Amino acid sequence: MQIHDTIAGLRAALKNAGRVALVPTMGNLHEGHISLMEQARSHGDAVVASIFVNRLQFRPGEDFEKYPRTFQADCDKLIAAGVDHLFAPVETEMYPRPQGYTVAVPKEQDGILEGEFRPGHFNGMATVVMKLFQIVQPDTALFGKKDYQQLMVIRNMVQDLNLPIHIIGGETIRAADGLALSSRNGYLSPDQRREAPRLFETLTKVVDALRHGNIDFPALERDAAIQLRNNQWQPDYVAIRKKSDLQLPAAHDSGLVVLAAARLGSTRLIDNLEV
Repeated sequence: MQIHDTIAGLRAALKNAGRVALVPTMGNLHEGHISLMEQARSHGDAVVASIFVNRLQFRPGEDFEKYPRTFQADCDKLIAAGVDHLFAPVETEMYPRPQGYTVAVPKEQDGILEGEFRPGHFNGMATVVMKLFQIVQPDTALFGKKDYQQLMVIRNMVQDLNLPIHIIGGETIRAADGLALSSRNGYLSPDQRREAPRLFETLTKVVDALRHGNIDFPALERDAAIQLRNNQWQPDYVAIRKKSDLQLPAAHDSGLVVLAAARLGSTRLIDNLEV
């Protein structure tokens, strides 16, 4: 695996690489990331991973400084997964000057769910993804479905801006007890880790109710949030939405997804299940 810390070096290495598949990450890699790397092999002659902790998508007071940085362990995992190139720039390489031009995500996509609780997050995320797309110029890019709203925003950005990139959503990888794998799981205490699968269990109950014909969406959302609160969680939302645009569904809409975000102690976890 070739490691590149400059844009010029990466571009030179990819000049005659054929089809390129990109998997952007912020590092601290787990099996979910590695699954995307393995999928990428069937979509490109060259597989490129990126590791960059993007300051633009963190709000003041969030965990930018303490976000886990495990570069050598990440490299070992990428080599084992057969990744060809790793782009790992320092911040001044990606942002040599303050980023004046940014991607503005439409309010109806940015101001809901995660965007409501993390204002500016999706603009920062979309801006760095656009920069990575321009730097790498991939034919295909892969993102995990666990960050469902992020995947929707990226797909819509690619469509609206006519980018010649095929976006693939990888299925959420879970621990044996159902907890979605996440870099932030490492913040959980042992007791919290034992409690954490309840988020997946709660979403599963909502999905089961929907599949059995219950269309009282507000009641299902409310009862799920109460179940979490009764077990020491602090839910930001439990929401039933349309998969296509994450807007509120009508009573008999199909193609739904149930999404949730909640704090367990000081750790904020997100998850979702498609119906």
